[in-house]
Amino acid sequence: MKVAEAVGRALYASGIDHVFGVVGSGNFHFTNALVAAGARFVAARHEGGAATMADAYARTSGTVAALSVHQGPGLTNAVTGITEAAKSRTPLLVLAAEVTQPHSNFHIDQEALARAVGAVTARVTSAETAVAQACEAVRRALHERRTILLNLPLDVQASEVPHAALPASLTPPPAREAMSPDADQVAALARELEKSRRSVFVAGRGARTPGAREALTALADRHGALLATSAVAHGLFHGNPWSLNISGGFASPLTTELIQGADLIIGWGCALNMWTMRHGSLIGPDATVVQVDDDPSALGAHRPVHLGVTGDVELTARRALAVGDSGGDIPIHRQGYRTADTEAAIAARVRWRDVPYEDESDRERIDPRTLSIALDDLLPAARVIGVDSGNFMGHPSAYLSVPDHQGFCFTQAFQSIGLGLATTVGAALAQPDRLPVAALGDGGALMSAVELDTVRRLGLPMVVVVYNDEAYGAEVHHFGPDGHPLDTVVFPPTDIAALARGYGFEAVTVRTAADLEPVEDWLAGPRSAPLLIDAKVTRDHGSWWLEEAFRGH
Repeated sequence: MKVAEAVGRALYASGIDHVFGVVGSGNFHFTNALVAAGARFVAARHEGGAATMADAYARTSGTVAALSVHQGPGLTNAVTGITEAAKSRTPLLVLAAEVTQPHSNFHIDQEALARAVGAVTARVTSAETAVAQACEAVRRALHERRTILLNLPLDVQASEVPHAALPASLTPPPAREAMSPDADQVAALARELEKSRRSVFVAGRGARTPGAREALTALADRHGALLATSAVAHGLFHGNPWSLNISGGFASPLTTELIQGADLIIGWGCALNMWTMRHGSLIGPDATVVQVDDDPSALGAHRPVHLGVTGDVELTARRALAVGDSGGDIPIHRQGYRTADTEAAIAARVRWRDVPYEDESDRERIDPRTLSIALDDLLPAARVIGVDSGNFMGHPSAYLSVPDHQGFCFTQAFQSIGLGLATTVGAALAQPDRLPVAALGDGGALMSAVELDTVRRLGLPMVVVVYNDEAYGAEVHHFGPDGHPLDTVVFPPTDIAALARGYGFEAVTVRTAADLEPVEDWLAGPRSAPLLIDAKVTRDHGSWWLEEAFRGH
């Protein structure tokens, strides 16, 4: 058996059951071996799209996914998606063929490239060690929550594996062990909770685990805390009457007010970075800040904290809850921040869609707020939303509700436009019982239009919403007020609906709310082809979160 086949079989046995990529000569054999073993291969039209699909699939499924690319340009085409995954600590395995002869046109320093974007590198070095090295790469991706580039040199791929080097059986690595928090740190956390009268929990990526919501809501119930999330954990507390939704730049005015009024803010698996805390403006001058994370290097990385707790989010919350249970008495649930006035305010105006606004729609362009509210009402609750980057992005993120944290995939760690469509493909494959909704700007939509073919080919009943202002709107509204020329970031009209029809989509152009009637018809019908909504949105000013966003540049 050749190394390429042995590695493909071993990777499937180690738990890799979804592989995304574009196949060339160098990755042809090991990709086919994975498929022959039982893995599903999802062919994208560009390696950049494949990388983001794999990233989103891994995030939404909770498993390790793989990306398969050709040597050299196959890898460089995928670099932006790989960077996003690496920055997000996505457990992703990048399988890259590799040439080792410097004179080859395909030769680059693939290890250096991976390290430059924050990925971890590994290599299959011999026929004798190939299987073990491939399995170790899967284990590291899972246990270290890292994006691993596994280089597969062409000459090694073609070599014969000695029979003695083929294990009789292989199994996936065990699940990552949850880190147990220090008892003294848990006790200190419990004391801070006891002292607090207005606590707010902000849950992030580290709280996207099966039992974290239950543990955090139980602890919040005990101490009367309000519940918020970072953007990547949006939906975690959906349906809870004390949920403030997203903290940070996307936060509603009421959410902002309540977080600023907290005397204790606890980040649970959340970086508390400039986005989630609005450059610190959400932290009151007398507030105590606590951070819980199983990565000790994350504690205080973005801002000083009064207490750092190294531990798994769920385990830490449950142990903090147990501190109050010691003694055997029925635990007392404190009122804390949960007053009748706060409850009424949250019910009435914590959602952006409940905040009054002046509708700026006219006969030619629809207000993105009006569009988003209408879509939220039309689309079924069982949805999974992927969002691209740009001036528009706050509207789908803040106005479209999601049923839980698996219903929102936010690939924004690298802030690249053009990832949203591929993000939604990966998330859709991980959540096949939900309606996938891709929210894109016109810039990102046109940058990734080639993957409309992938959506149609896979038969995904996807809704693609393009917030089309015919510009790179973020730059228009950032530089325009200062009188800078905008010719480089403004474009003539493009019929994106016609483009989608060419790929086999149904499509509708929306200028007014009445134009959404075909969307209702599509939702009621067989959904045999995906639907693209080319929404011509108003463009007189930037979205509410844009000024805050540019402060981070």
